[in-house]
Amino acid sequence: MGFQYDDDVPVAIRSEVPTAKARTNRLLPWVVGGAVAAIAIGAWAIVQRSSPTPEGVETPAESTAATPNSLLGHRPYADAAPESLTPLASNAAIRLRSPAAKAFDELQAAAAREGVRLVPLSGFRSKKDQEALFFDVKAERNQSVTERASVSAPPGYSEHHTGYAIDIGAADQPATHLETTFEQTAAFRWLQANAKRFSFELSFPRNNLQQVSYEPWHWRFVGDLESLRLFYGDRSGTPAQ
Repeated sequence: MGFQYDDDVPVAIRSEVPTAKARTNRLLPWVVGGAVAAIAIGAWAIVQRSSPTPEGVETPAESTAATPNSLLGHRPYADAAPESLTPLASNAAIRLRSPAAKAFDELQAAAAREGVRLVPLSGFRSKKDQEALFFDVKAERNQSVTERASVSAPPGYSEHHTGYAIDIGAADQPATHLETTFEQTAAFRWLQANAKRFSFELSFPRNNLQQVSYEPWHWRFVGDLESLRLFYGDRSGTPAQ
């Protein structure tokens, strides 16, 4: 039933009372305007969520603690086969997998040509070597396992087992060896600028995903398929062989 006027209401007053159609027409702009505003606010919220982080703003590092096959933030690795390892030209006591050893020798020679003397500090380490490094030093320093794991991987969980990881120092500044002060050396600056040309990358930069302490001296070779599989492959499976 349509809107009806009371015949007893004077005409002059009746003209002030809106019809149903008039009220609808009057409310329509407000309804439409509200809907448009709601859509605009929703679109703005979506854009804000999908917008990239502004350049120069660091996002919190993700934790790999939930990875089923990790231990104290470290991924498991099997020992490299002895026959896959090659001594470095500058220190035969330090071995890496053959492609990594060749690449490091070339990297070291290139740095020397530019007046930067790099020295290899540590390469391949077996699980047995890592056991002493982890547990003996932990006891010596009275560290908890969590504290120790932030600076050294448990045995079976070190990148050094792979034969692709190497610790590098500045030959002319031994006091910075295996210290964060290495980042202040010309050697580190050279590595930052040139290491990628030889397929080396910093394993544990600041705010790394594994939440391992920053290690400017620890680099890994990622220049063949096997190294990519080890360091960037499925993180939920069994230890890489």
